[in-house]
Amino acid sequence: MLEQLILFVSIFLIVFLIYEIFLVRKCKKNMNRKKPAEVQYLMNRFKLDLKKLNYKRLLNIVSLVSAIDISLVVAIMSLFNVFYLQLLVGFAAVFIIILVSYNFVGFVYKKKGCCKND
Repeated sequence: MLEQLILFVSIFLIVFLIYEIFLVRKCKKNMNRKKPAEVQYLMNRFKLDLKKLNYKRLLNIVSLVSAIDISLVVAIMSLFNVFYLQLLVGFAAVFIIILVSYNFVGFVYKKKGCCKND
């Protein structure tokens, strides 16, 4: 159990730092860049208005959620010893965890009133 916790924390820190360096800092320097896929998904699915929310905070939340998602999938996969079972569980877990976590983020932003008015 302690091994999975150490694995989760170490993967979380590595992924979070990579996201912060390559996603958040680059997008802050050049706002005209193409938006990350996660932000595009939230904008399309929940009709988020970027003018009503803090884009820097959104990128930080995307970094945090993605790091948690990836760390959680790796920790779940490490529970199994058979390689093919790890792949099967990991493949299923990726889709479920990402959809649930980004839907949660979208609902929070929708509740805060950051949606476009139709």
